[in-house]
Amino acid sequence: MRHIVVIGNGMVGYKFCEKLRKLADPTQVAITVFGEECRPAYDRVHLSEYFSDQNADKLTLAPARWYEEQNIQLHTGELIAWIDRRNKTVETHRGKTLSYDQLVIATGSSAFVPPIPGTDKRGVFVYRTIEDLEAIIAYGKKMRSAAVLGGGLLGLEAAKAMVDMGLETHVVEFASRLMPRQLDEVGARTLQTRIEELGIQVHLNKNTQAISGNGKLDALRFADESNLPVDMLVISAGIRPRDELGRSARLDIGPRGGIVVNDAMQTSDPAIYAIGEVALHQDIIYGLVAPGYDMAEVAARHLVGDIEKNFSGDDMSTKLKLMGVDVASFGDAFGAKSEHNAIVFEDKAKGVYKRINISADGKRLLGGMLVGDAEAYNMLLQTMQNGMALPPNPEDLILGSRGGETSGAGLDSLPDEAQICSCEAVTKGMICEAVLTGEAQSVKEIKACTKAGTGCGGCMPMVSDLFDLAQAKMGKRVRKTLCEHFNYTRQELLDIIQVKEIKSYDTLLNEYGTGDGCEVCKPAVASILASLWNELVTQQDTIQDTNDRFLANIQRGGTYSVVPRIPGGEITPDKLIVIGQVAKKYDLYTKITGGQRIDLFGAHLHQLPDIWEELIAAGFESGHAYGKSLRTVKSCVGSAWCRYGLHDSVSFAIEVEDRYKGLRSPHKLKGAVSGCARECAEAQSKDFGIIATDKGWNLYVCGNGGIKPQHALLLAQDVDKETCIKYIDRFLMFYIKTAETLTRTAPWLNKLEGGIDYLRDVVVNDCLGIGEQLEQEMQRTLAVYRCEWKEVVNNPELRAKFTHFINSEATDPAVQFDEMRGQKVPAKW
Repeated sequence: MRHIVVIGNGMVGYKFCEKLRKLADPTQVAITVFGEECRPAYDRVHLSEYFSDQNADKLTLAPARWYEEQNIQLHTGELIAWIDRRNKTVETHRGKTLSYDQLVIATGSSAFVPPIPGTDKRGVFVYRTIEDLEAIIAYGKKMRSAAVLGGGLLGLEAAKAMVDMGLETHVVEFASRLMPRQLDEVGARTLQTRIEELGIQVHLNKNTQAISGNGKLDALRFADESNLPVDMLVISAGIRPRDELGRSARLDIGPRGGIVVNDAMQTSDPAIYAIGEVALHQDIIYGLVAPGYDMAEVAARHLVGDIEKNFSGDDMSTKLKLMGVDVASFGDAFGAKSEHNAIVFEDKAKGVYKRINISADGKRLLGGMLVGDAEAYNMLLQTMQNGMALPPNPEDLILGSRGGETSGAGLDSLPDEAQICSCEAVTKGMICEAVLTGEAQSVKEIKACTKAGTGCGGCMPMVSDLFDLAQAKMGKRVRKTLCEHFNYTRQELLDIIQVKEIKSYDTLLNEYGTGDGCEVCKPAVASILASLWNELVTQQDTIQDTNDRFLANIQRGGTYSVVPRIPGGEITPDKLIVIGQVAKKYDLYTKITGGQRIDLFGAHLHQLPDIWEELIAAGFESGHAYGKSLRTVKSCVGSAWCRYGLHDSVSFAIEVEDRYKGLRSPHKLKGAVSGCARECAEAQSKDFGIIATDKGWNLYVCGNGGIKPQHALLLAQDVDKETCIKYIDRFLMFYIKTAETLTRTAPWLNKLEGGIDYLRDVVVNDCLGIGEQLEQEMQRTLAVYRCEWKEVVNNPELRAKFTHFINSEATDPAVQFDEMRGQKVPAKW
């Protein structure tokens, strides 16, 4: 029986063990693994998640008992100090000697520390292991500010960790832009703007000359003679392969490091293999996990005699979420390798940048980059990798989902060989076969049987879509489950929460979900909880998005808006004066909106409770401009003032807005009331619109403006006010209970089988017999309404959360303004 020794128990070393054990049982191959860290292999890709709960077990790829079950000898906390190639033995730092038949070096890499004077001072850290993070957390508790040296992928991940710790955070980058290997100037500037809005200060073109301080870091000194005073520094300036064992064993080493390997992952000694970030293949060190897993697969196969599979290089495409901002880069992202035509889309207002490079003949996608919206990444990657034909208008590749739905046709056209999960080399054919043969009957089971999505997880949206596609081909009803953590649709989750009277996300996850949740299910569940129970969203602020968390919309530049409710657009002179006084006192930009209210912009986070305290004292309430809830009910002046007005539209609009204020829903809601058919309130462009007639009121539903405007459709004609409100109760509650998350009423109606006729049968004719139930549920929800800002103002604990820095009341120093027409606006970028 052969004996294979593995040096290194990181992600790639673990993956090698897993793959080799599948190919060779313990009677064929004995495996011994040495890892210098004190714990089994863990997930470094999601290392930043350790800052949230500091639970190392959640990052563990496989516990120690897994190695026992696989008959693999695991030695943690034991370092291999020497390789004796002549006698084919290794020696540990404890003096233990072990012989091998084949040796696999998977020692990975270490953080590169530039030769800058002062890196040995207290307060200087690297960002590589759990122990590094523990040291950063312990030190950072007493500090106020931190800098991260390096504006690449790892550097920005480290910067996010500093922000999560509540530290004033700086990113220092030598190059002229962030992520210079993945993004061009415009893409990097877009990313920079988005992360600066979070309060991170970015310093570009900075050549750090020294780290100053008397034993303890107190500032960075740059070549341009400027200084940056900070309390701590995290160095994340790249990686260096851990090739010291290869050097001492006289294996071939690349000029800039790395153990040279061939396509079979063999080093210059055929009995020794190298995989992962320590391996230099065709002059490339791959710093991503997916190529490392491919190397592990190749090495394992060669070790059992399968020499068909070779490593021929790998794609450096990557997609990740940096501080809530989607960033992706794939293929020839810069168009530097061949003649091409670039198609570029930029939305500065939303912080979105997309670029794709098309071959000169217009037939192939060569690569591209995405910032702010990477939803199309997986499909773009597959289109490029499989050389798929481009649509007649290639710009549809990045603009095709303009407010619409993905058809799925593109996914269906992928060849079976298309690699969906690059981490585990899982193809479309493998996923579909698992579903079609019955081996996998859920997305979770696809992960279990194919391993797809168990690496970086970036392929999971496409895995989920493929599952739906395969199910549909089998003639089965496709359930669009919320995400991988909940095998339920939104409607099913709503029913569960309602029937079981679940009031918290954690309870729902523990009883009906798996894992730790994600950025899809957390706000979605938060929305359901709010819709059903109408409790304060601040009670579960950690599952809300930023706007709901701070009860205000974050604006360009990092400040927030203040939007008091002005029902029906009616406001007294006294209240106008108060708004003016508050705006002057806090130097806020003011603007009258299309929803007939006054927005105040430019408030710092810590100012929000004080501002709202003054507004509430004057009789204002939250306008819920930040929430997926009722925004406004617009009105014309109606019969009170207008010669053409048939009814009092203002009073009706105020009554309706007061009734549904604070009502949470799958998407924002807008209403309007017009006093006659001239429609000055534009009621037919709202989610629900009411228009006066000679005989009463006409009720229109499911209209909206936005990217894809859609006129509302007539639901009921010539009804009285009471009936009109009853129908709105039923309509809104039916929508809340059945619509997918982030689906407005117009696309919801478009998908509803039977359309407006069916909706009218449900709401007006009560064909399902649920009309009274819907009304009662609406009444219960509305009965518990409380102004969220009033609760915050009067609750010291909630109020204390509105600070930019956890350990300081200082104002965000990165926020800057220009002046325009006598008011402040965010500084140009």
